[in-house]
Amino acid sequence: MTATARRFATALLILAAELVVAGQPRVAIIIDDLGYALDAGRRAIALPGPVTYAVLPGAPRTTTLANNAHESGKEVLLHLPLQAYPDDKKQEPGGINLDMSRQEFGATFEIALASVPHAIGVNGHRGSLLTRHPGHMQWLMEEIRARDGLFFIDSYTTHESVALQIAQETGVQAMRRDVFLDPDRLPETVAREFERMKQLAHKRGFAVAIGHPYPATLEFLERELPNLEAEGLELVTISELLGAQ
Repeated sequence: MTATARRFATALLILAAELVVAGQPRVAIIIDDLGYALDAGRRAIALPGPVTYAVLPGAPRTTTLANNAHESGKEVLLHLPLQAYPDDKKQEPGGINLDMSRQEFGATFEIALASVPHAIGVNGHRGSLLTRHPGHMQWLMEEIRARDGLFFIDSYTTHESVALQIAQETGVQAMRRDVFLDPDRLPETVAREFERMKQLAHKRGFAVAIGHPYPATLEFLERELPNLEAEGLELVTISELLGAQ
């Protein structure tokens, strides 16, 4: 091969590598809090594209909605209740609290995971207190790591969360949420946060957004998700995005 041919071949390899790295910006969207309202849950599952669904353990419609999502080809997560701050003493099925022993923690996690069929990962529900505590996050990551293939998505309800750091130290695949689509239920808030998600994905190459089965959120996503491709964005499952990272 001549020097010119070698330079040409090298240039092609560099270009190919740049195209792979650049790629199409990706977004993953998780809809939290499924398990109670049947109609809202089914409407959420019917959203177009590979949206992911986080289902609460032990709720009246947990099994039905988790099965519906799986049958629709959608990914399912265990939406694990973690103690929040300030503690409002709210008791939820499958909830993890600071005053649990290691044994109680593991048993509660096992029951919660078993109650959500087809769960391939875990994300936190509430958790602004528990995710600050390295010891309890270590316990959680040990439980996740003990079950091959499970991963963790930090809902990131507090900037003091150490969940992602502990996951990385423990060898658990993990990411954290970038945008809450609906910190309130106003349509203009959903539109603003959806735009913020898109801008972040274009800038960084990916973004993770979390929403809820609120009427304003679902109506907006039903209308806007089909437009993502035309805007140069690819909607992917959370596991696909996690694997790409």
